[in-house]
Amino acid sequence: MTPSRTVVIVLFFVASTALPIGTASAAAQQGEAYAGTHVEFETTNDAIVDYSVNENTVFQSVKVQSQSTAENQGNVRAGVGLSAVTDITGTALSLDSQTEVSATVTAESGATMEAHDNSRGILVVRSGGDSQYVTVNVSSSSQAESEGDQRVVVSSDDGTQGTFVVVGDGEVTVNEQGNLSADLKSDDRLVFRSYSEGRTEEDEQEEQLISDGQAAAEVYVMESSEQGNEFAADVVQYSEDTTVEVTQQSEGTVRMTADRSQDQGKVIITSLSEQAISSVEDLQVTVDGEAAAEASSYSDLESAIGSDSSKFLVNQQSSAQASADVLVAVNQFSTREITMSEDGDGSETSETDGSDGDGGQETTDADGSETSGTDGSDGDGSQETTDADGPGFGPIAALIALVAVAALVAFRRCKSA
Repeated sequence: MTPSRTVVIVLFFVASTALPIGTASAAAQQGEAYAGTHVEFETTNDAIVDYSVNENTVFQSVKVQSQSTAENQGNVRAGVGLSAVTDITGTALSLDSQTEVSATVTAESGATMEAHDNSRGILVVRSGGDSQYVTVNVSSSSQAESEGDQRVVVSSDDGTQGTFVVVGDGEVTVNEQGNLSADLKSDDRLVFRSYSEGRTEEDEQEEQLISDGQAAAEVYVMESSEQGNEFAADVVQYSEDTTVEVTQQSEGTVRMTADRSQDQGKVIITSLSEQAISSVEDLQVTVDGEAAAEASSYSDLESAIGSDSSKFLVNQQSSAQASADVLVAVNQFSTREITMSEDGDGSETSETDGSDGDGGQETTDADGSETSGTDGSDGDGSQETTDADGPGFGPIAALIALVAVAALVAFRRCKSA
């Protein structure tokens, strides 16, 4: 049975004798806990703690503090290197809001931490208009390794991996204590993605798209834990001026509307559960009703941005929790409708890309009948037209009618004789 999401109020009573020097007195610290299908965590008054994804604890705590406050209080010396930022006084936190698929923790410093209850357990830390320091303590059984200035990979002994990626001009690094420290500028984001079965090359490529700002959003279409056989959609927003709304979720078809205030094209990453799209072997993707071509590589996918047509790329997943990731590079933006369907199912008409695979095209009339496309070819050189009243046996029906008329004439002649 899928566990329901709950918020539990937890009281942490800390004896004054057990408190380190300089911490709060023996006042009770009030925190909250969140438990979803994939993600669980608790909050204290200044940190998110015990963040787990798919029952694996991926890090022990995360704190955030505005840089101005950290430097004024002497927690961080101005001009010090980021790796020396190992211990900050986290700002006060509150579990502010919840939906079926996410929970948002707000900080007094203006930052927000949004946890997404999907298979990757994505956590997005937003600076909120003010430069922030973020520190993350990993578990004793995990090792952190930097991959450049904007990416740190955490690997656990049980095979679980997770990546912290900076979107914007900030930086993240492994600090002197073997944990993580991040420097987020006023509009930056720190994104965490977890991989319960290990990190693949495809995951690395998606991380790069996120870090470079090419990926505007990530959408998860999955079974709803609250509505039985219904679907739920979780949208992770990476670009502040882009919104995505899933407008149709049914077996075999996913349709969504992406709106962006700027014209520049972007990539939308979509993770599809097996219940939504059982097979991507013959997946068709359209943007505003026009067929998107399948890209041969990530560079080919990115080449669609700013071009005359959109493209898509499919990453088959080995995880039992997802069928595939479908990356759609929308060439240009305003408001665009993106449709993904198995074998062309779910498309309103097949006039645009309705090839039936053998050289012909078909369209569907309002009464459910089908007529051939422009050339009417059925693939073997013949042409076929389907009448609205029958299955298309016009010549045979005409021959039968002629025979019947001839028989009637002969009968009347014999009768008159």
